[in-house]
Amino acid sequence: MNSMEQAGKHAIKFEGPASDFFEGALLGNGGLGAVVTTRPDAVVIHFGHNNVWDIRIAEQHQEKIGTFEEIFAKLKRIPEHFGSLNEDPWYKQYVEMTSENYDFPYPRPMPCGSLLLGFDRREVEVLGHRLRIESGLCEIDFLVGDDEATLLVFVDQGKDRLWMKLQGKSGQKIGNLFNRIRILPDPHTPKELPRYEIESSIGERLLSFRQKLPFSLEEGGRSQAFKDRAFRLSVRADDGVSLRESGRELELGFEPHGQREADAFTLCARLEEGLDSDVSKASAGIAKEDAGAKAVDRHAFHTAFQSSLERWRQFWNQSGVWLDDSFLESIWYRNLYFFQCSVKSEATCPGIFANWSYGRIGSEWHGDYHMNYNTQQPFWLAFSSNHVDKHLAYANMVDHVLPVSRKWAKEYYGLRGAYFPHSAYPVEMNMMPYPVPHWGWEVCETPWTVQSLWWHYLYTMDLVFLEERAYAPMKEAALFMVDYMKRADARGEEWGDDRYHIFPTVVPELYELTPGFRKNKDCIVDLTLTKFLFRAFREASEALGRLQEEGELLAEIEDVLLHFPEYPTADSKRGKVFVSVDGEDPEVVYNVPNSVSTVFPGEEHGLHSSDDSYEIAANSYMNHRNEGGNELVFLNMAGARLGKLDLERFKRQISYCMLPNGTCTDMLLESGGRYEDTTPFDYMAPMGIWFENFALSAVINECLLQSYNGILRFFPNWPLEQRAAFATLRAVGGFLVSAKAEAGRIEEIDIVSEAGAMLRIYNPWSKARVIRGVEETVEHDSVLVIETRKGEGIRLLPGN
Repeated sequence: MNSMEQAGKHAIKFEGPASDFFEGALLGNGGLGAVVTTRPDAVVIHFGHNNVWDIRIAEQHQEKIGTFEEIFAKLKRIPEHFGSLNEDPWYKQYVEMTSENYDFPYPRPMPCGSLLLGFDRREVEVLGHRLRIESGLCEIDFLVGDDEATLLVFVDQGKDRLWMKLQGKSGQKIGNLFNRIRILPDPHTPKELPRYEIESSIGERLLSFRQKLPFSLEEGGRSQAFKDRAFRLSVRADDGVSLRESGRELELGFEPHGQREADAFTLCARLEEGLDSDVSKASAGIAKEDAGAKAVDRHAFHTAFQSSLERWRQFWNQSGVWLDDSFLESIWYRNLYFFQCSVKSEATCPGIFANWSYGRIGSEWHGDYHMNYNTQQPFWLAFSSNHVDKHLAYANMVDHVLPVSRKWAKEYYGLRGAYFPHSAYPVEMNMMPYPVPHWGWEVCETPWTVQSLWWHYLYTMDLVFLEERAYAPMKEAALFMVDYMKRADARGEEWGDDRYHIFPTVVPELYELTPGFRKNKDCIVDLTLTKFLFRAFREASEALGRLQEEGELLAEIEDVLLHFPEYPTADSKRGKVFVSVDGEDPEVVYNVPNSVSTVFPGEEHGLHSSDDSYEIAANSYMNHRNEGGNELVFLNMAGARLGKLDLERFKRQISYCMLPNGTCTDMLLESGGRYEDTTPFDYMAPMGIWFENFALSAVINECLLQSYNGILRFFPNWPLEQRAAFATLRAVGGFLVSAKAEAGRIEEIDIVSEAGAMLRIYNPWSKARVIRGVEETVEHDSVLVIETRKGEGIRLLPGN
């Protein structure tokens, strides 16, 4: 399978000017992000970067927050008959105080300015653009009189550069059609920040501005000026261009017919970011040096493009799909493209809206890390799609938040381990950014934060990663959960049982804290993720040979698991279903798909389950009501794990959420929960590019191959009469798996064992031919069990 060639079939096209941010073509290299928009009179490119933030942070009232036990004691005294805790004056004031820091507009991703290329619309017309996702090349088509021209734009995959080259029809050189070039600092840069510094040089054909990002503007904060950061955006034109002063800041005009016909019009934009002390104070010569050429010209463009093209080739070679369903195939490839553009291990882990921003776009909720699914979800794609290296950015984020999480567990809760935050920032933090109990007490976020560290090991069998990157955060989370569940308030005679309970807690995005804690006990999301964590830590200890060393903690875990609460259920019109908490109405309208969390991300229920358990899980999925906004990937992932996902309905929902740029936004689905009939159902669309929805490709992977329980299951949610093939999807056990199905049956399976683990497969045939080198056997068992050697290839074919 030539995955790069398949990706090439799914270009994203737009006819006419694409003047809106969400119509523009998305480019990026995992750090730098660029949105290429077109107006009837100009091309405008907006820049952002995962590393560039307004790093100021408000951390007031630390001495007033108190401890968990102090706040819990006061909450217990609030009358149970209150409709809301906010009816209590003390609590209302406490919430206002603890949320005040989050109400500041910073930290937030800092837009890095825009590049404008203007033209005379009496002579030049924008026809549209194509984004070629196999190579990251954006082609903008123009009509210049009776001639056609195309501006080629791409982001260098190895450096924070954006290149542009103008060419005529069929690739021939053409003269310049632009009349001005301008750099625009972001119009919503906070006024209190230091004013940007500008540089303009006709001789160097250069425009540049530099923005300082102070660590603090508070009195006394300048003692930490060594932490200040900065960025510089520069653009340089090729040597064949003649420029003139325009009279406006950061703008130069092109001389009419000022370009030699022998040269192609070429530009290079560069974004430099880092500590203020490291970002150059003057830009002269930077573009030349970093372009790796003596000049910004078509040769330099070609060299940079070929280097980037090779990186794209390596990316697409990691995995691929070939589907008769062209729509789902396009969704798979396009979202992998966006994933490559938005995340890499060498850059800061993306927040909610990744590395694309302009004005206030990308700043809602600070563009931060939300740990009740938003931050985790995009990385679900990394494992099955065989791009595990991308997950290292997430692991780096866990390392970043671990110190403040340990501090919070010790100082606020008085417990061992780490309590991971509801919200966090990629800046220096000394306290929880959102210490408000009604969401900050979502206990599920602690096991949820470390879950994918265990997945990283399972899908790669990388013991070095497990020991050096995963084990410590997992242990810290396990320590906290054991201590939290063994508190006196979480067990005893008043409970009427011998269980350890998760209490108090907050159901994700639903009830907040309630008077009398009516809906704040044993949330199903807490329970399933805690059980996942405990089992994972036990297995991790065994894999690393630490069973004896961690014997005391493992004994505590075993004790809790032996006295673990039952999952809450209710009787619905469709039968018995799981619900968030005991006593919940099964007709409740959810936000986060809590009722299916034992299927995913809990991975306790699925197609492998007993008939009784499967029935409850399937009923829960079919009965689930969701207001929309947080379910496009999450809920449909659970549907695929159950083999219940209606692919045609899934496709219609994707179309409903799709923006002109090819990404999917968060759209509402129904009122009756938190939303009213008057709420705009697209109110989240203008907020930014929703990074989380790039995981749509992972849903398709789960329709083609599942391995979450350690046994490979082929095409579990795919109609076999439709041809489908996939290449080197990654499975639990460190297996790279390829397979093809058509005409109602699975035709072939190829597996490479990277780690030499035991291979288990649900046999898709009555007889399976197992070919290992020159050896061939015929197997009849319903589950094939094969001892593999590291690096070994195994081929399976139908035996009849």
